[in-house]
Amino acid sequence: MKNKKILPKIFIPIAILFIVVTISFGSFYTYWNTASPDQTCASCHEINSAVRSFSQSSHREMHCKECHGTALSNGFHSMKEKAMMVVNHVSDEKAEDPRMNEAQLLEVMTNCKRCHAKEFANWKSGGHSASYKNIFLDETHNKTEQLNFDCLRCHGMFFEGTTPELVGPISTKGPWTMKDPQKGDQPTIPCMACHAIHTDGKPVIRPDYAKPSSVFYTRNNSNSKVSFYDRHEKVHVLSAMLPKLQLILGDKTVIVSDDDRMRNCVQCHAPNGWHEAGTSDDRTPRGVHLGLSCLACHEPHSNDARNSCTKCHPAISNCKLDVTKMNTTYADSKSPNNIHWVSCTDCHKDDLRIKFIMDVRTIKKLPKGIKLKS
Repeated sequence: MKNKKILPKIFIPIAILFIVVTISFGSFYTYWNTASPDQTCASCHEINSAVRSFSQSSHREMHCKECHGTALSNGFHSMKEKAMMVVNHVSDEKAEDPRMNEAQLLEVMTNCKRCHAKEFANWKSGGHSASYKNIFLDETHNKTEQLNFDCLRCHGMFFEGTTPELVGPISTKGPWTMKDPQKGDQPTIPCMACHAIHTDGKPVIRPDYAKPSSVFYTRNNSNSKVSFYDRHEKVHVLSAMLPKLQLILGDKTVIVSDDDRMRNCVQCHAPNGWHEAGTSDDRTPRGVHLGLSCLACHEPHSNDARNSCTKCHPAISNCKLDVTKMNTTYADSKSPNNIHWVSCTDCHKDDLRIKFIMDVRTIKKLPKGIKLKS
């Protein structure tokens, strides 16, 4: 009888304490996820710089949790991460400029497709969605060129380790295996390779439909916000701030497009150290396409170029040629006439008229006696 009387006396204060803690935690959790970031996230000096840059970005009308989630959005994993933030905050080793690791970044990337579904789908269908095993376990490549430390500059720029820590052996013999099999299916070029989410920008706004001119003619042109993530410096560099490619072919300088987005492309699709056209991974347009930007033909997210020819060569044009069926790599990957630098003389080797036209950008007047047919 004595134990039966003691039990309720102990149970009541425990129940009251549990209710108070639950209400307190729930209230604080609700406040933290609904209040302005200035009163929550920005109050931590470690991420104050990130909050300031976010406040100037095109995403500034969104709440932090829409991309980064909440302490309970991913179960125990999220709770563990948020708890470690508190531990790091009160410990002696306080990071002044914390960055997301690769796993955290990929989690955030899954939220991109909620608003950018089309872009995400195009990226998924293109070459830039290649996984670690697609790149580092490719036998044809690995037998031709030995894996090295620079592979991660473009394929795995957010990976925290080195190439030997990712795949082995580092040789041209193989067989090659991933050190961590779980990384095999992870993308090597995620959205953040070319997009800094906190980049300065203006949110998209609707035009004034009462004034038709505002729908197009008075719309402000927005500068490209594409950027390249520098793996070594761990920062995004805006494409407009990247140097323009200086390219040579023999003793001549190759004309390169002024499209600053192309400066992003050539960070990975680059020539050799002497900047010789067509070497290494360089695909800078030459020949009949001299001066064109990569984006003139390639869709930015899918890299698809199948519909690009007809943009400049419609069937109703004067030439009346179906350029998609010409002997170039557009129609056949084994063609000797690479679409990136195909020249008129590749097909018209003995046509003197074409040789005159080839340098048409610098010719003021054709020599007397030379007549060109339409």
